[in-house]
Amino acid sequence: MFPDRIFSGMRPTGPLHLGHYHGVLKNWIKLQSEYPCFFCVVDLHALTTHYETPDVIENNVWEVLIDWLASGIDPAQATLFIQSHVQEHAELSLILGMSTPLSWLERVPTYKEQIERLHDKDLGTYGFLGYPILMAADILLYRASLVPVGEDQVPHVEITREIARRFNYLYGREPGFEDKANKAARKLGGKRCKLYYELRNAYQQEGNEEALEQARALLQEAQSLLMSDRERLFGYLEGSRKIILVEPQAMLTKTSRMPGINGQKMSKSYSNIIGLREDRISVEKKIRKMPTDSARARRSDPGDPNKCPVWQLHQAYTNPATHEWVWRSCRNAETGCLECKQPVIDEILLEQQMMLERAQKYIDDPSLLRAIIADGCDKARKLAHETMRDVREAIGLAYS
Repeated sequence: MFPDRIFSGMRPTGPLHLGHYHGVLKNWIKLQSEYPCFFCVVDLHALTTHYETPDVIENNVWEVLIDWLASGIDPAQATLFIQSHVQEHAELSLILGMSTPLSWLERVPTYKEQIERLHDKDLGTYGFLGYPILMAADILLYRASLVPVGEDQVPHVEITREIARRFNYLYGREPGFEDKANKAARKLGGKRCKLYYELRNAYQQEGNEEALEQARALLQEAQSLLMSDRERLFGYLEGSRKIILVEPQAMLTKTSRMPGINGQKMSKSYSNIIGLREDRISVEKKIRKMPTDSARARRSDPGDPNKCPVWQLHQAYTNPATHEWVWRSCRNAETGCLECKQPVIDEILLEQQMMLERAQKYIDDPSLLRAIIADGCDKARKLAHETMRDVREAIGLAYS
């Protein structure tokens, strides 16, 4: 059993906005103190839809990384790196593509949706069809057990699980596997070895899930086992073959629907964003122009906060006392909409001020950012190398 590890990535589409912060980055900041986290700018994925305009990718990558650091991602706690700087991503993607059925890719929900939505682009390419394989390689390369996603992204994790399961089934047929597993079990010592087999039988014959968990804990705590022995015993325990690639679990996260300045979901495609490091005057101007409840044509007209996108910003930014004031004053027409917007403006600017301060040192001295990413890429390569060593051995490409 491999230790719990988190992988998450983000395409480099340019500077990030408040929707990214509340929808993804705040969760990453929380997770980085709880698990080993690998956060990757997936620049190869950018080529699936922007292969004709690669000149924008490099600048976008660095902007995204500065925004991560500005938001509070800590390189002392999490590993930050760039996908294309770890060549094993491309290698594992190629290998996984050899055994992934075409029908699996065609049924991915977002495949047809994206083709219809991005009708102005020629997406009839292998790269676009095969992006779930590259995405699976991103996760499986680090043997990540947990992938933080919203509900709409769960199918992406599911196909990654299927790809890993198929790979293990095809290539986990280690010669003499059972004999090697039994030999590894004896390394546990007399009592633990006997307990292992008892728990294995209880799980395989009776479906006792508690026995499975106890056996997993037993193996995890065993100091006398090599990693390869532990892998075999985990596979033997569950009646499967050798575990080469870990099947990740989706870690469902609460998604925050951040409204854009036109009331729709904040998105660059809707041209309605507020950037994480946007100019103060621009932020004030945008929020002041945001639409509110259409029933409030005049200041004296009562309104309904539930019909106002600014109310959603209040829920993300202001305190309960302010919420009570907004609800009462809007319903009773005690204040105007501009007055209601001011607390939101103040809180957003306060939040952004901290981000601007964190970002400034990387803007002033880009070598600091380059050093962080170089270190992160080194850490990522080390894990990626270990995984690919096992993958190459499993598929018979470990000869020299």
